[in-house]
Amino acid sequence: MQKEIGPIIFIQGENHGKYPFCHSIFIKDSGILIDPASGRENLQQLKDDYHVQEVWLTHWHEDHFLNIDIFDDLPFCISEPDAPPFNDIETLIDFYGIDDDHRDGWRSFFIEEVGYHPRRPSKFLEGDKTLSLDSVTVEIIKTPGHTPGHLSFFFKEPGILLLGDYDLTKFGPWYGDLDSSIDKTIESVKQLQKIPAEIWLTSHETGFFEEAPDKLWDDYLNVIDTREQKLLDLLKSPRKFNEIANACIIYGKAREPRIFYEFGERSHMRKHLEKLINQGVVVRDSEYYVLL
Repeated sequence: MQKEIGPIIFIQGENHGKYPFCHSIFIKDSGILIDPASGRENLQQLKDDYHVQEVWLTHWHEDHFLNIDIFDDLPFCISEPDAPPFNDIETLIDFYGIDDDHRDGWRSFFIEEVGYHPRRPSKFLEGDKTLSLDSVTVEIIKTPGHTPGHLSFFFKEPGILLLGDYDLTKFGPWYGDLDSSIDKTIESVKQLQKIPAEIWLTSHETGFFEEAPDKLWDDYLNVIDTREQKLLDLLKSPRKFNEIANACIIYGKAREPRIFYEFGERSHMRKHLEKLINQGVVVRDSEYYVLL
């Protein structure tokens, strides 16, 4: 499915843009494709129908560059903080914060399933900059938290705001990478909420909102509080980290593929525990996390 709004084409990703796909955006007159991971058939059709000239990424995750090889002959642009994972596979794994025991499995996944290979950006996209393209003015917005260099885009004339992976889904925000931040995620979502858009685009699931997603903003951020409260309830008795991860606070139950979902549980719980320790609410006593 494609929706065309003035100079902007919204390309729905396969499986409603659920991982490992996302929705793509194409700026027609300028030939700029944002996040080429909506599915090979979709993107090959786009390449056949239009003159794609450049690829931009909102951030470095694999479900946003999955099909970039279709456009390997074109310039590729991303924010500078999010560029290192494209230097080599080991840096990509480092950016997720994957430990030594699981690196081999993730390395195989990224190379064999995602088709990862190193790339060098032709230029960096700078946040808080405004670009005048052929038919639209684009405000590049720094929205760190999900990743350190995550970008959102406001297309001013049609009033379209691309939120990227602040996707307003029921799952809530992802902040599980090594350099992700719960506090910066909250700040970025609140910043985006203030922008006077008329249409809101996200990278996953619903993806296209023609009415202000008023309640969805609050519901999305409230997921963070819900996760934290469940963790606090669990810590009414001292817990080892494996007990906390096995409680499945993030996903609700054990899921497959195990390597992916276990990583998500563990990485998010580490972020919440770090936050609570910094706030003086929780301490670590040997192998146990203890609620004060």
